[in-house]
Amino acid sequence: MLDPVIAGRAQFAVATTIHIVFASLSIGLGPFLVYFVVQEIRTGKQRYIRLRKFFTKVFAVGFVMGTVTGIPLGFMFGTNFATFSTMAGEMIGGPLSFETKMAFFLEAVFLGVLLFGREKVSEWFYALSAFFVAAGAWFSAFWILVVNSWMQTPQGFELVDRGGTEVAQLVDPLAAFFNPRFPWMFIHMQNAALISVTLLVAGIAAYFVWQNRDSEVWSTALKIAVVVLLVTSMAQVVHGDLYGRHVAETQPQKFAAMEAHYETERGADLHLIAIPTELEAMTDPRSENLFKISIPYLASFLASGGDPTAEVTGLNDFEYESPPVALVFWSFRAMVALGFWFVLLGAWGTYRLWKGGLTDDDRLLQALMLSTPLGFVALNMGWYVTEIGRQPWIIQDVLTTAEGATIDLSSGAATLSLVGVTLGYAAVMALFIYIVRRYIRAERERMAVETTEPPESGQPSQQVVSADD
Repeated sequence: MLDPVIAGRAQFAVATTIHIVFASLSIGLGPFLVYFVVQEIRTGKQRYIRLRKFFTKVFAVGFVMGTVTGIPLGFMFGTNFATFSTMAGEMIGGPLSFETKMAFFLEAVFLGVLLFGREKVSEWFYALSAFFVAAGAWFSAFWILVVNSWMQTPQGFELVDRGGTEVAQLVDPLAAFFNPRFPWMFIHMQNAALISVTLLVAGIAAYFVWQNRDSEVWSTALKIAVVVLLVTSMAQVVHGDLYGRHVAETQPQKFAAMEAHYETERGADLHLIAIPTELEAMTDPRSENLFKISIPYLASFLASGGDPTAEVTGLNDFEYESPPVALVFWSFRAMVALGFWFVLLGAWGTYRLWKGGLTDDDRLLQALMLSTPLGFVALNMGWYVTEIGRQPWIIQDVLTTAEGATIDLSSGAATLSLVGVTLGYAAVMALFIYIVRRYIRAERERMAVETTEPPESGQPSQQVVSADD
């Protein structure tokens, strides 16, 4: 049986890993739906009608799955981290309530219009509905990130005694809601969601273009996706660099874990590539057991905002225990590596669009299809760095995770709950993939795969896909 604190953290991690896929799907797909709806109304072209119908269905399924996976997360605050909920309830209760009342219902109501109201409402109201659906998803992220960013850089509160229990009392809502971490986290998360969904759109479009090079519907989606991918991925690289500097200033222990710096030093290197030279390096990455390609002084330069000789505090010099360094270190590297791959994909696709032949580049289409889920992988890697990297704190420098856990939870109950949540959330993800595959199969059938001429004797029939717009 697992320790209750470990089991509770693992359960929350499993639930968040699955839920964030659906949350980011809503965030990233919303702007695409607005664009497709506006273009449909403006031009009346069949391609935009088809794209709007297909991705509205995907959005709706993701929204339902996001609701199913999101509601238990709220209960897990109380079941797994009761002391934290008691202490921080006044700080996190308001934003979480706003998320439900302001964002969820806005998104849900107008999603109904988007799904069933095309022939029942005016065009301007239908376009407005698409905008409100997207806005609802972004408002939802806003309030969730207010809570999480406050836990990373808490302010706007004071600790008071209430009936013998120390709790955080809200004294400055603006300072708490717009804490130092919030703008960095909000921009990075929203753009990451856009990248993830853009890769999903590009991968699906590449598959259909692979089936039918003459498809106006899916070549349009592909052209849009590669340009958006280039812009968003390049923006993420620039913003990620600045964000890393902010982390170094506000959470130096997390920054040290990201780079596996154990000793305090000036002119610290940044490891661009790190490959384990022995098995131990996977679970305990250190300078002596990694093959590295590093840029001298760059870690100090990034941490200080321009001083290549600045001091970077090593993990050995912090008062509290280090976070699980291997998870933070490798998650960070996976995220960064995928980020540069997305830049390459976007540049490759945009170049082929500019020069002509985007839909004829087999290698590009294959790369896009294989990269379809990688945006969500990178997004989760970023969240692992964010959440695991701040350990042992659940509220930075205020409350440790162990102190915030439910103290009377047994090992057996915690382990059984972890197994149940893991199986349940895996089933939800499998169901989502199954439904989207059915949508794809139905779309392929709609593209009219048919035999164009009778085969010669002894020859197999030749299948082609007709143009669909």
